[in-house]
Amino acid sequence: MKHLFVTGTDTGIGKTITSAWLCKHWQADYWKPVQSGLDGGTDSQWIAELSGAVVHPETYRLTQPLSPHQAADIDGVKIQLGDFSLPQAQRLIIEGAGGCLVPLNWRDTMLDLMKHLGSCALLVARGGLGTINHTCLSLQALKTAGVPVLGVIMVGQQGQLGNAANREAIEHFGEVPVLAELPHFGTVNPEALAEFGMPERLVRALNSL
Repeated sequence: MKHLFVTGTDTGIGKTITSAWLCKHWQADYWKPVQSGLDGGTDSQWIAELSGAVVHPETYRLTQPLSPHQAADIDGVKIQLGDFSLPQAQRLIIEGAGGCLVPLNWRDTMLDLMKHLGSCALLVARGGLGTINHTCLSLQALKTAGVPVLGVIMVGQQGQLGNAANREAIEHFGEVPVLAELPHFGTVNPEALAEFGMPERLVRALNSL
């Protein structure tokens, strides 16, 4: 079984669209261990619609769109690492909540969940100004925790893509490859994701898992 944990440098950075894109092109199942916020649809529902992937049920479904530790407190739920186990799949994309240091409870973070699951991380970062600092800090946290990192995917507006200076700095100081650069799709639908193919360097990296 090959599995990859998609985390980000921030909330709303593009993890879900990246996860849908990966599921579609890598032909992987999808799993969101913790869903915070249920109104207006969930990430799992959106992934199913966009990618057609097999979606495995969340371990925790929390009503409020907050950090998992806050949302769990409001719902009267205690999130415990021992409750998480990998669903059976040949290939699996796991999407975290927020960034890698987002708390699950008052002891454990997303980093601890990655370690518990034995996952390799893929870091999603924005493409514009400020991304070097945020990306390298997140990479440092992952490496300090002993979580292997496959690489970085940058998501940005047209005109920010192909920013060689940012990409080269992240690869140099973060010591990991930038494996792909995704645009902010004008229209987000299955056809748009299908038309934007995976670069060869990302395909090779996924095959190495």
